[in-house]
Amino acid sequence: MQKNPGLAAVLSFLICGLGQIYNGQIGKGIGLFVAAGISGLLCTVVIGFILLPAVWLYGIFDAYRTAEKINKGAGGNVAR
Repeated sequence: MQKNPGLAAVLSFLICGLGQIYNGQIGKGIGLFVAAGISGLLCTVVIGFILLPAVWLYGIFDAYRTAEKINKGAGGNVAR
């Protein structure tokens, strides 16, 4: 099934990990959501201000790239 890379990226922009869930990578999506939550909590000790944007941007990039791979048929072990 075709996936829209732009939609996957926007979903991950709105909620970290949602784009991965859209792509069928449920575990990775939940993991990114939890990592973003922990990073948000770590903002109280400054490191979260660096970690949270890094996790969030990785989620957006990964969702877009994975959707493109799915569309090319090179999704590997990605659940469809």
